[in-house]
Amino acid sequence: MAFRVCSRFFRDSAVLSRLVVVSARQESASWLLTAGNAACSRGGRNTFIFTPACFITSEAFLNRLMKGKAAEADGSFYRLPASVLPDSGEQLSLLLRHPDQPDNPKVLKVAIIGAPNAGKSTLSNQLLGRKVFAVSKKVHTTRSRALGVLTEDDTQIILLDTPGLTTVSKVKRHQLEKTLLVDPWNTVKEADLMVVLVDVADRWMCSRLDLEVLKCLAQHPDTPAILVLNKIDLVKAKDRLLDFTAELTCGVVNGRRMRIRPVIKPPWAEKRPERESELPLDEDNAGPEGSAEPNSVLSKEQLKALKSQQGWPHFKDVFMLSSVDRDDVETLKSYFMAAAKPGSWQYHSEVLTDQSPEEVCTNIIREKLLEYLPQEVPYSMTQSVELWQEGESGELDISVKLYAKKDTHMRMVIGTAGQMVARMAREASEDLSHVFLREVKLKLSVKLRK
Repeated sequence: MAFRVCSRFFRDSAVLSRLVVVSARQESASWLLTAGNAACSRGGRNTFIFTPACFITSEAFLNRLMKGKAAEADGSFYRLPASVLPDSGEQLSLLLRHPDQPDNPKVLKVAIIGAPNAGKSTLSNQLLGRKVFAVSKKVHTTRSRALGVLTEDDTQIILLDTPGLTTVSKVKRHQLEKTLLVDPWNTVKEADLMVVLVDVADRWMCSRLDLEVLKCLAQHPDTPAILVLNKIDLVKAKDRLLDFTAELTCGVVNGRRMRIRPVIKPPWAEKRPERESELPLDEDNAGPEGSAEPNSVLSKEQLKALKSQQGWPHFKDVFMLSSVDRDDVETLKSYFMAAAKPGSWQYHSEVLTDQSPEEVCTNIIREKLLEYLPQEVPYSMTQSVELWQEGESGELDISVKLYAKKDTHMRMVIGTAGQMVARMAREASEDLSHVFLREVKLKLSVKLRK
């Protein structure tokens, strides 16, 4: 069984000094490093260039992808990304409209889960082609479950963007909404595929799955899951991505044993002991499976096993990408399209998200508050939409009042001579113009909350 590894970031010849070998029943299957349809090309004297990005999967699934590409080249048409209607009544009417089913519809529900700030909303925005989910460098930007709909030809992909998995103690400590605890778990129940996103640029998270993520996977062993290594553009030593993969998958991808070892080994090199992730699978290191019902609470023994576990040995496939790179995300989107199963669409093809226009607006404003305000200040701010109307020339006039908890917080939001609040209003207006496809005039005012 042949496997392929593709990544346009593997440009260093040092990567070629390492080889991934999958063994099953003492039979080794070599991994192929390819560049899409083309062979590897030399980009210099000792440099190989691989394009595009990025996945580890089976030859059978790769063939399905290539068939999809061929069909796409034959006679499909490009559909512009949908937009959000600026009128809440029209948006609700669109959500309730009967889906315009094609002859042979296919559908796939994808739940994107991971630790806070792994890049889930950024990935969802790139897949959708428009920015409908708030994004910032601070944790807990996404506060509740949101849905995005990607429709192309006869296939509909429903993206379930979730808050980062967190604990009860953290929610209480930071006075966060209870939706951060409930929504991710409820979302996974309705998913056909789980995408576990890991920030490999985070040195604390790159080689170990978050315990809450492991709990979620263990409670839903029957739902297929794939691993996505995100932000690989920030990792300088690209060959380390293979080490991360081995650790986060317990050395197993799609039921196949995976080993990473030097291709060329000098005769004087000492024989190194096998890594823990390369040991034969048994009950101790395979992790809980089968015994855990999808909706059950894990037993103490299962929790103890998960706490000592670095990764999850039941991922179907592994992707390596940067969610801000359109070419990388296109590879993942093609995977979703090929994985979709026959089934009726749930939404009309013009639906982009189930959020109301007011929710999109307040989320984008919260993104700016998180981006420009320090520490706990943005988390304590609340919003109220005071005005929402369409102007004579079709522009959208919006007025939002921000409520600050303290006088010092209010002064921070306003900034020197009102420059800070004006900057946030200007940037939020630009983002909203791309979502609503019209000029947006946003006015922000600040008031002390009594």
